[in-house]
Amino acid sequence: MPKARIIYASMTGNTEAIAEMVSDHLLILGVDVETSKMESASPMDFLDADICVVATYTYGYGDLPDEAQNFYNQLSDVDLSGKVFGVIGSGDTSYGDVFCKAVDDFIAQFQLTNAKQGTDGVKIEFGPDGNSLVAIMEFAQQLQSSL
Repeated sequence: MPKARIIYASMTGNTEAIAEMVSDHLLILGVDVETSKMESASPMDFLDADICVVATYTYGYGDLPDEAQNFYNQLSDVDLSGKVFGVIGSGDTSYGDVFCKAVDDFIAQFQLTNAKQGTDGVKIEFGPDGNSLVAIMEFAQQLQSSL
């Protein structure tokens, strides 16, 4: 059975809920899933997974969350060859062109790890709702299909 590791940063609970929904959908697709908070995780935790997922929010005007800084900086040092990654996150569209910028930043950092991008980054306004449910399901499906 393939294994996914979801590591998330969440201040208000929105991104945690998104991570849980991704986990639920991957489980339905027959993927074993382990989820953890970013502040207690290391990029090395991805080494025992087939699918690597970061779920993050964007803080302020396009910034990475404080609790994501060390994880982000260490990510490019890990060789994730043969693994599939995806990034999903929450943000506020009122910030315009930096809406969910942390998603783009993590994708760029993952690309330095030799992992294969399994799907486009998904950006969700605030928290999961009926409109984002389909995007979250498709995110999980595409990651599983990319194995």
